[in-house]
Amino acid sequence: METSVVTIAQLSFDTIDLAELEAMAEGERDGLPFGVVGVDHQGTTQVYNRTEAAMAGLDRESVLGSGFFETVAQCMNNFMVAQRFEDEPTLDEIIPYVLTLRMRPTRVRLRLLARAGAPLRFILIER
Repeated sequence: METSVVTIAQLSFDTIDLAELEAMAEGERDGLPFGVVGVDHQGTTQVYNRTEAAMAGLDRESVLGSGFFETVAQCMNNFMVAQRFEDEPTLDEIIPYVLTLRMRPTRVRLRLLARAGAPLRFILIER
């Protein structure tokens, strides 16, 4: 019986799942070609990959431990993103979005991932 090994290069914005994100080490998340943000149930940023730091122009050390929706991405503190994590314990949704804070309006796709009981909720950002 053959086993399939998925490499980081094979994981895409559309196909990666919550379990794969949770199992990854920081360096593996840094190798993904899209932004990865992980927040706990209080909204504190626990994961901020290198790709997102470079694209957003924000230093990872200043983002980790801060309130993501209150200080880092206030433009996501609304019913389309932050409130969905509160209202939907299980979530896997891709939405078109426009980032507006500290930059020219930038069209992106967001993928919201959450599972009841999971310690982190993830926002993937594809520019």
